[in-house]
Amino acid sequence: MAKIKLKYKRVVLKLTGETFGKENGKGVSITSYVNIAKKIAKIKKDSDIELAIVVGGGNIFRGRENGEENFSKAIADNMGMLGTIINGLGLQEALEDIGVPARTMTAIKMDAVAEQFILKRALRHFQKGRVLIFAGGTGNPFFTTDSAAALRACEINADLIVKATNVDGVYDKDPHTNKDAKLYKKISYREALEKDLNIMDGTAFALCSDQHKPIIVFNIDKIGDISKAFKGEQFGTLVC
Repeated sequence: MAKIKLKYKRVVLKLTGETFGKENGKGVSITSYVNIAKKIAKIKKDSDIELAIVVGGGNIFRGRENGEENFSKAIADNMGMLGTIINGLGLQEALEDIGVPARTMTAIKMDAVAEQFILKRALRHFQKGRVLIFAGGTGNPFFTTDSAAALRACEINADLIVKATNVDGVYDKDPHTNKDAKLYKKISYREALEKDLNIMDGTAFALCSDQHKPIIVFNIDKIGDISKAFKGEQFGTLVC
């Protein structure tokens, strides 16, 4: 099968932690790791992109939802970052088990578990055809995995960020509660800010806008069609 002609060659895929959870999006599901790994394998086979994946940890612990308890926000965020490393290792194992070479790189130093993120080493992994999995967030509390995706995309000079969600793209209002919600096929950074569409957290979005990193928001259920995005075809919502 011939490889598709690509508009975007190096891509950062942002996956929420709930992607790896059980049916309710919580806990750890080996089946979920395997299912996502199979879809990633197909993406690599069809398009041969250089793929980096930023994983969330909300299925295990979400630091921003620690409630009203007297609990350190910094510690809660650190716990959440450790959750992303669990997901990174699970996805790496599932990928390698089906013959897709992968490496988990973490922002938090833990040499016995995963490689620490070093830019030149990451680029070398790309040269060897490996899928990169970025875990540990940015390595700092008070920053989301959206910020980690934006940061890593800028560092590795990615051509595109694709963010998986549970809706088909960016809407003018919540499509779950508003049947007349309008789906944008394309929107500018400025318009998204003016309309307060919350595509990513403010820090991440500002970085993408400043560094001119296009973002595509899509439905995780349609990940099998994501090669359309890499060819520059209509897929989800393009923010640029």
